[in-house]
Amino acid sequence: MTRPLLLACGAVLGLGLAACSTTTAAPDPGVRTEDAGVVDLDDLHINVSGHVAVLPEAQTLLQTHGQAPLSIDGAPLTIEEPLRVAVHDTSATVGAGTLASDGAFHVMNVSVRDIHQGLAVGVSHEGLAHCTSIIFDTAFTGTRPHTDLVDAQAWVLPTAFVQALDAALGEARLRTHTEGRATTLEDAGFIVGRVVDANGHPVTGVRVVPDRTELSDRVYYPSEDLSTVTQDGTPASGLFVYVHTAKGLSTFHLGVEGAGGYVPRNVGTSAGLGIVLTMYPGRFPPP
Repeated sequence: MTRPLLLACGAVLGLGLAACSTTTAAPDPGVRTEDAGVVDLDDLHINVSGHVAVLPEAQTLLQTHGQAPLSIDGAPLTIEEPLRVAVHDTSATVGAGTLASDGAFHVMNVSVRDIHQGLAVGVSHEGLAHCTSIIFDTAFTGTRPHTDLVDAQAWVLPTAFVQALDAALGEARLRTHTEGRATTLEDAGFIVGRVVDANGHPVTGVRVVPDRTELSDRVYYPSEDLSTVTQDGTPASGLFVYVHTAKGLSTFHLGVEGAGGYVPRNVGTSAGLGIVLTMYPGRFPPP
């Protein structure tokens, strides 16, 4: 039953992609590609390389509680279409590889012909929450990437970090947002993101706003020690959390209110899945 839902949600984007396909110039993919190779536009397979790391605030939490840094050396990695992941489509994985000891990855022959929202990285490893980390968003270009993606940055979330957010939100809030269906973020589905400036530094005091007003009360901002949440604006870490409904698929755009230059981003949330998202101004991720 997921495939018709995916096709319906991707229809508008699909029309946009088709409209863009008449040009002979390869569009800027929204990431820096000075070292990227040229790809066959008739085949639309690219290479994707970059680095995966534990979200810094999550690593700090582990250290604060006397836990050893989480190692992801050798963990299996997938390149995924995030909207297809959200609807549990069996064709969501478009490439696979293994992480090096320093978190580096290089996946060749990634098929991007049928992507809708973009590309993301998923890592399976003990102690990690089930999340996919966005590395390419069609919101920047209205089309699929036509060059290799290089120096992509993906993040993973330890289960202990997500559980700390559960405690900060509290069971009552989680039950309210899910109509009693879930008491944890992992069951509800969620987005964890950071708002950063053009240099990658966290931005304080801005609000992350869905383009659907009925969803605005689902965005929270964790305190620095992750013990509480507010809905006032980003803390010094730039972190925000969005709580899903624990059912179905919800697609929308997330924008930033209180600072200029931020492109509204594509997101698709569903029960049991976490999305990791970095919001930055302009079209290029920070160095």
